[in-house]
Amino acid sequence: MSESDSAAGTHEVGGGRRRRHRSFDAARARVRVAGALIAVVRWIGTLAAALLALHVVLTIGGANPDNGITRFVADWAQPLALGFSDLFVPQDPQLAILLNYGIAALFWLVATSIAVRILRLLAR
Repeated sequence: MSESDSAAGTHEVGGGRRRRHRSFDAARARVRVAGALIAVVRWIGTLAAALLALHVVLTIGGANPDNGITRFVADWAQPLALGFSDLFVPQDPQLAILLNYGIAALFWLVATSIAVRILRLLAR
């Protein structure tokens, strides 16, 4: 192997072929990790907003509150509503769910969008 081959990062492999070593590219790795993190954040935020919206639809639609699916959605929607679950207290309980959980769903979408933009800026 010649000195120029050694400097270029190649070496001989079986049959006289040469293979180039790839050096670790920190920038590329950072972009890949950031991309994965952005995807996870986007999925979590979208899933939270969808679950809250589903809770609103089931409640407004008059779904059976004793049904397993309705209970599951309500149980998960409660903590995802953060402090919004009792923000408005109108007389109509369905209107309260619509306002409070609807605002919580919008919050998750906006917060997710902001977080994704920040992560993209940091990934540059």
